[in-house]
Order: sequence, then C-alpha cells, then structure tokens
Amino acid sequence: MSTFETGQTVVRRDVHGSGRVWSEHALRVVADTSEALVAACPPGAETRWPALYVKARDDGDRSVRTEAFDAMATGVWELADAVWQETELLLWKPPTAWFSVNAFYTSGGLRNWYVNFEHPTRRTTDGFDTFDLTVDLVVDPDLTSWEWKDEDEYAHVRRLGIVTDTEHQAVDAARDQVIAMLTEHSGPFADAASWMSWRWNPAWPAPRLPRPMQGRKGVAPTGG
Repeated sequence: MSTFETGQTVVRRDVHGSGRVWSEHALRVVADTSEALVAACPPGAETRWPALYVKARDDGDRSVRTEAFDAMATGVWELADAVWQETELLLWKPPTAWFSVNAFYTSGGLRNWYVNFEHPTRRTTDGFDTFDLTVDLVVDPDLTSWEWKDEDEYAHVRRLGIVTDTEHQAVDAARDQVIAMLTEHSGPFADAASWMSWRWNPAWPAPRLPRPMQGRKGVAPTGG
C-alpha cells in the first residue's frame, strides 16, 4: 500500500478480534516512512469511542471503564461521537511494533510521553487498524522516570480473555523493548529535543472522520 502524504487525514481504528470497531480517531500525517508513521491531532479532532468510555470521562467515574471491558467481552457495545480535548497529540507508530509512542502537549509544552501497548499496524485505505491492549507506560518529559499505568485494567481484560496468552507474551516482549529504548535513548527518544519543541501546525484544521458525526459530541478520553 502506498505511503500517506504529509498533512493527509488518516483514521486510527481499534478493531476487536470479532472485527467490530472499538474506537476511531482522526489524525493528520506528519511523516510516513519505513521506520514509522508519525501522525498528530489538536483539540477538536473527531473521534468515536465506546459510549461507556465517554460516560466514564463525562461523569469522572473511572469504574465505568470496567463496564466497557465487560461489554467488549460480550461483543456488544455502542460507539459515541466525541472530540479530542486538552492536549495536542503526536504519535509514532512503527508498523510491526506492539506499541506506539505518543507525546501530549499543553500550552506549556510537552506534558509527558505515553507508550500505548497495542497490535501492530494493519494499513487501510483511510489509515490504519490496531487494537489497544490496555496497559500503558507514562514517561516524564525529560525521560528520567516512568511508571506503568492501567495494570489493574490489563489484569481484568486478561481474566476476560480479551488479551490472549499469545498477546500477553508479545506485550511482555514489547515492554522490554520500550524500556531498552528509554535507557538507550533510541527510537523517538534519540531525538527527544525535537519532540519537545514540536507543536501542531496551526495551518492545519483539526482532522475529521470520513463519515459525519451524529448528535451531541462528547469528550474523548485522553491518555488511555
């Protein structure tokens, strides 16, 4: 499949093993090379998330996310239109990696790095498909410290069978790979200064999903 053009809108989709879409997120391409697809969005980018995820954010009740995973295990859930909020996002996704490296920016600059463990990329006409495997790593801007996030949710989706033993082994290997990248300052961390100075191109409108959003726009969950 051909590469995407800089500035082009692409859609990241999380696709469950059943083939059902779990989420959609409109992004703009910053660069597309054999090493990685780099894409970004500002506040206002269009998304679709499980309705229970949006409810958890709107209500400030993280326990509702557990209900969302329970719904995922049954194969029955509803998607809700939402918009990205609060941060500018820059995403680095190697095609065969079981993770993506993300950076979140506020008006004060780089807030934090965020490593999302997920399926390798499957290119589509509109963008790429992957599947979020729940566990994440939050990294300080200066790369001096980090901590694991959502280990409880990861244990829950493991119990539900959403993450298989094979996927768990891939995540374990990816964890080791990411920690090595951090300690060696390799991958995107090799050019951390450029990442820290990056900001969204104001000439680019916030990306939109290819199908019209319907009804009230909720607030998209940010940072996993």
